[in-house]
Amino acid sequence: MMQVSAFKWVPPFAQGLVRDLRVRWALEEAGFGYDDHLLGPEDQASPTYRAWQPFGQVPAFRDDRVEMFESGAIVLYLAQKSDQLMPRDEAGRAMVMTWMFAALNSVEPFVTNLVLIDLFYAGESWTVERRPQVEAALRRRLDDLQTALGERLWFVGDQFSAADILMATVLRNLRHLDILTDYPALSAYLERCTARPAFRRALAEQMAPFKANEPA
Repeated sequence: MMQVSAFKWVPPFAQGLVRDLRVRWALEEAGFGYDDHLLGPEDQASPTYRAWQPFGQVPAFRDDRVEMFESGAIVLYLAQKSDQLMPRDEAGRAMVMTWMFAALNSVEPFVTNLVLIDLFYAGESWTVERRPQVEAALRRRLDDLQTALGERLWFVGDQFSAADILMATVLRNLRHLDILTDYPALSAYLERCTARPAFRRALAEQMAPFKANEPA
């Protein structure tokens, strides 16, 4: 049985965004059964968990063959095991991997920079001057991303893939803003992704422990 680590509870602004969602979604799309390994703050620092995930973060993953951490690496591992997440032909597989790395390396840092300012450092004086520059940089990257998507449904050919799981979860981090309304192709793309039944199941599985372990 595959197992994914996840938090028992996180603050509301992070619920639905924690990166175990990416792995859960990939597992749901592929039809792989799994259990979640729920962590509290005391578990993150334990030697046992640090041996599995050196930084105390989630997700970590294991099956009967491997133990892994880093959500992108785990999704890639799962994609290589499923035709639902990655095509069989070499060119298609190469392009899926390319867009997976693009989501994490060429798009996510720009998204994260703005999220940090808005949600983690809100109200600090330095953010007033810095935020317009960060948003402008993100908008330039979103311009490029929308152009690359063009009129396609998904980022690789006609098939939803692991690349779309990573890209959609990156773009969802902007949910506190209406910035994607300025990018109608990306907005419609994200709606297609999050309307998928596998995404809905994965989101429900992530949210269930948060509700069950909500502080009094």
